[in-house]
Amino acid sequence: MQKKSLKQHILIHTVLIALGLVFLLPLAWMVGTSLKTAVETGADPPTLLPATAQWQNYSDAISYGRDSVGYIPFFVYARNTLLFCILFVAGTVVSNSIVAYSFARLRWKGRDLAFAATLATMMIPFPVIMVPVFSLFVKMDWVGTFRPLWVPAWFGSAFSIFLLRQFFRTIPMELSEAAKLDGCSEWGIYSKVVMPLAKPAVAVVALFAFMAAWNDFLGPLVYLHSQDQFTLSLGLQFYRSQQLSQWHLLMAASTVVIAPVIVLFFFTQRLFIQGITATGLKG
Repeated sequence: MQKKSLKQHILIHTVLIALGLVFLLPLAWMVGTSLKTAVETGADPPTLLPATAQWQNYSDAISYGRDSVGYIPFFVYARNTLLFCILFVAGTVVSNSIVAYSFARLRWKGRDLAFAATLATMMIPFPVIMVPVFSLFVKMDWVGTFRPLWVPAWFGSAFSIFLLRQFFRTIPMELSEAAKLDGCSEWGIYSKVVMPLAKPAVAVVALFAFMAAWNDFLGPLVYLHSQDQFTLSLGLQFYRSQQLSQWHLLMAASTVVIAPVIVLFFFTQRLFIQGITATGLKG
């Protein structure tokens, strides 16, 4: 039995490693291209690694054409993206945790029906509501600003509410009852009892929100008009239109853009896995 179990573990890990290498191939190709010369990017047959690593591509990608008309304000894009992410993540964590606390820990009439209706909104694709929402923001005179991108995050999202609710339900109600006996209000229980225990789930929601905001392309494309307001995802497309043949610089800029997400996940992966496991989304 032990030999059979060992063989199964070896087989499973072999398959996972093979799949991992397949998913890593595009990333490796992007990093390899970012270190090539312009000539090597068009070589036939193509090569994964450069003959000599061109590390200056990264500085050139950020400051390429600084004195020319085609200069791309990369750090302005980074500042805009970081500001957008902070506001988006803060709104996602605050609003969704409050709503999830109500669905998981409080008893009120119509709670289950309201929760079902909240989950039903996940079946509505964004293109269906894109035009009405855009018309609303036009009437509010918000188009051309960052507000259409981050303000909706402060009104909750079904997936994050569901994720946090599942975790809140695993916290024993005896803790809330003991806090009430000590004179703690519901807000006190939420902020001093439940939220400190929900750090893994909150980390998962925050990470998902950060990735969604960092990689968002459609929202900035629809609502932002000025280049000084562009985010990195939209700026990369603009960079592509400016530097048509500079594939090594484009790949270098793309590597710089995705690096923060990879680093963030690397440092939070243990907390992330704990949150996914505790919320019952393992499968």
